[in-house]
Amino acid sequence: MRILVDADACPSVPKIEAIAEKNGWKVLLFMDTCHMKTSEYSEVRICDKGADSVDFALLNECRKDDVVITQDYGLAAMVLGKGARVMHSNGWWYSNENIDRLLMERHEAKKMRKSSKNHIKGPSKRTAEDEERFERCLKLLEVDSI
Repeated sequence: MRILVDADACPSVPKIEAIAEKNGWKVLLFMDTCHMKTSEYSEVRICDKGADSVDFALLNECRKDDVVITQDYGLAAMVLGKGARVMHSNGWWYSNENIDRLLMERHEAKKMRKSSKNHIKGPSKRTAEDEERFERCLKLLEVDSI
């Protein structure tokens, strides 16, 4: 199994690596030059700085049956189209059943931000519950790979 991580904004890389190493899964971390990290376990792919460079590099590498971890709804939609599974870093799965709604909500929020002088709140801060849910989802992959 391979796990591809949109690592620019992923808060759970150490947890991903620990579970992957325990199971012998390959992990590829994709990040741009502004977010460079090193890893003793994962293969690190450094991408050019710029809009969507990490997304396109990850998408080009992605194959059917890979697991991708991202917070980016647009990338998630494209990955689903390739037959891979996609998990949000807060511990829930993107699916063909929820991706249209998520993309529409993103679009509507962007329209509101453009049309309003008032600041619209972004996503809530990550909670301990989000981290626990994420770990449970990763551990379910262990069961799937048996």
